Amino acid sequence: MIAETVCSAVAVAGLGIAAVTAYRKRFLAATRLAAYSLVPLGLVMTGAVQWVVDTAFSPVAWAGFGVLGLSWALFMTTRAVERRRGVSRQDRKAAKAARREAVEPGASAPATGRPSLKPSARKAGPAPAAPAKSGDDFSDIEAILKKHGI
Repeated sequence: MIAETVCSAVAVAGLGIAAVTAYRKRFLAATRLAAYSLVPLGLVMTGAVQWVVDTAFSPVAWAGFGVLGLSWALFMTTRAVERRRGVSRQDRKAAKAARREAVEPGASAPATGRPSLKPSARKAGPAPAAPAKSGDDFSDIEAILKKHGI
């Protein structure tokens, strides 16, 4: 009841100020003031003010606003981290496409996920390298570099 009275008083005061402004030949400003002063009256008439009053004193509503705020904060945090990494949606799609078209070392065609030959009919690849001796620490590193063509 109090909220409706206050909103109505604000609307009447705003319309009075708009009338004085129009009397001073500032019609554009007076029209704008009238529009602003009619907003609280419209909110009272639609019931939005009563909803706000009921919401303001409801702990469940405040918990809901808290959950919405947390959701928004998590969303913005992930967006900020994504921007810092320089990863966009297009970058992820391009990387996924590049992974699909990747060629294994020693393969002659892109891996499609379907074997073209039966396992028994495949060519035998090069024999696996002999295990490195304990005294030769850099042989495994050299093998990795050769594998990547460096």
